[in-house]
Amino acid sequence: MRQNQLSWMTGGAQGSGVDSAANIFAKACTYGGLHVYGKREYYSNIIGEHSYFQVRVAETTVRAHVDTVDLLVTFDAETVIRHGHEVAPGGAIIFDPTLSNTPINKLENLEPQVTKPLLEKLRHEELPATMAGALKMAERRGVKMFPAAYDDFVNALIQELNVDSSRAKKTLNTLSVAVSLGILEYDFDMLARALEAQFRGKTKVIATNIKAAEKAYDFGRSQFAAQFACKLRKVKTTERRLYLTGYQAIALGKLAGGCTFQTYYPITPASDESVYLESHEVFPLRNGSENGRASETGSIVVVQTEDEIAALTMAIGAALAGARAATATSGPGFSLMAEGTGWAGMNEVPVVITLYSRGGPATGLPTRHEQGDLRFALHAAHGEFPRLVLASGDIDEAFHDAVHAFNYAEQYQTPVVHIVDKALANSTQTVTMFDLDKLRLKRGKILSEAELASLQNGGYKRFAFVEDGVSPRSFLGSKHGLFWNTGDEHDESGHITEDPTNRVMMMDKRMRKLETAAREIPLHEKFNFFGDPDAPVTIVSWGSTKGAILDAMNVLQDQGMAVNFLQARLIHPLPAEEFTAILRRAKTTIGVEMNYLAQFAGVVREHTGIALQHLIVKYNGRPISRDEIVESIKNIVTKKTTSRKVVLTYGV
Repeated sequence: MRQNQLSWMTGGAQGSGVDSAANIFAKACTYGGLHVYGKREYYSNIIGEHSYFQVRVAETTVRAHVDTVDLLVTFDAETVIRHGHEVAPGGAIIFDPTLSNTPINKLENLEPQVTKPLLEKLRHEELPATMAGALKMAERRGVKMFPAAYDDFVNALIQELNVDSSRAKKTLNTLSVAVSLGILEYDFDMLARALEAQFRGKTKVIATNIKAAEKAYDFGRSQFAAQFACKLRKVKTTERRLYLTGYQAIALGKLAGGCTFQTYYPITPASDESVYLESHEVFPLRNGSENGRASETGSIVVVQTEDEIAALTMAIGAALAGARAATATSGPGFSLMAEGTGWAGMNEVPVVITLYSRGGPATGLPTRHEQGDLRFALHAAHGEFPRLVLASGDIDEAFHDAVHAFNYAEQYQTPVVHIVDKALANSTQTVTMFDLDKLRLKRGKILSEAELASLQNGGYKRFAFVEDGVSPRSFLGSKHGLFWNTGDEHDESGHITEDPTNRVMMMDKRMRKLETAAREIPLHEKFNFFGDPDAPVTIVSWGSTKGAILDAMNVLQDQGMAVNFLQARLIHPLPAEEFTAILRRAKTTIGVEMNYLAQFAGVVREHTGIALQHLIVKYNGRPISRDEIVESIKNIVTKKTTSRKVVLTYGV
């Protein structure tokens, strides 16, 4: 029997509650002390198209999805058709038998690329072109079949609780989760806790769902548990954990980092962060009720603007006035922010832009995955000015980098682009509770009114020429802190000038900030290095691929293959000297990223002169899995693959 190692998946039409089902399942596992990682996939429509959610469960940390499914939980025919082939032999499919005769060619949302090969296989195996045929084909591969007639549970609820039919049918997601947890013989109390959390404040809904869950759980346990080899058990732990989505971690990091002003214009997947902040605009302070004092609250202003141009420029205005200000957007929105980014660079405004990379160009694949905006983040806007670009690799880093972004912006008085990709934004994971005692807010060189008063009569120069490039600043409205802002080149007070000597001195002053930042930012905030330094293979990557690479390293190590991993966090300015030393030590170097051009590999070559020997890239809109990394690294090392560039294509 296999225990506490599971790949679970559910799917259905967008808007049918797939996310709710997956979150209930994941929360139930989390309450039992287990680790989870969730991958959420959905089309770019509001309702109707297919979405699915895969959850990996384990006793130790899990950081990425895998290509196979152990238990597929379905309540429509389309999910069976799309994902039945992903269920591993020995795994199982929970399905509604009343849908068995559904013809595959009547499922309107299925693309020809899905139906054509499937129908050919069914014809070859002399099976009917229906959901039943697809199930039979999976059964022949060793997949177990667990029929669950959900209408029977719904009808029982209607009779026993006297609830109306529409309310009873809303328990469908709960029923599917409960059947699967019954099969897994997991502690029912954890499911009850998850339902109470999911429907917090809705007493009647909780009661109905728990009653429904009891029946479905007992059914799954009594009918199918003996046939399924995998089980889930509670694990004792004293570690305090959070179950978070990537965008929630960034939003919480912004609150912890002192952000008081956030702007946005709706765009996927960035909007989720701002909406989350809106729902927590007023929040209890950590120590607000100590010593018998009344509870104190903090607050953030979140503004939905008329477009992205206004979103950035409004955040710039707030930053000039002294707020820690940010905006959040995705590729097309960042295009509109290019001019404002340059203006912030010219005027040395500390503003944070959270850039959620997704499939492009244009609107491309708006709800899918890609790391195609890296070069854009590095070069957006005209002319030359300093900016910092940092990239998070997981949910813990996303939280802490949100804090770092504000510190860097104010310490070096320049725009900071915090780039995360959609795979990180929408994935869920259990993480260790953040240690807030270790957070430090660094506001940089700010002059008080008393200091400004001592510099009056023309003594205060906002853009003064200073050795480290960072001139002491004042906030708009500060007494004696008069200065001018303009998009043109200017002198130390901000007045427009085209004097060539001033131009050179002012450009040199601004650009020296990059040298200062490179010197002052600690190495552990610039990059991570994992594994044996003497391993012959070094993987180089950035962003959300971190989890798949780390999980793959464990598998490769078990198979006797030693690799290490260099993960970039500060992309610009890149710690080129340290990168060079590490890469020169490696016998084989492999770049991994989710774009066509291997953009980061190009950045590494630009700054170190070292061309990575092999590239593993993916740009089909689906994130890289652990299994894809394992297979491609093995193929490269054993020379089964001779091409320098390996293109990954798995995903539905």
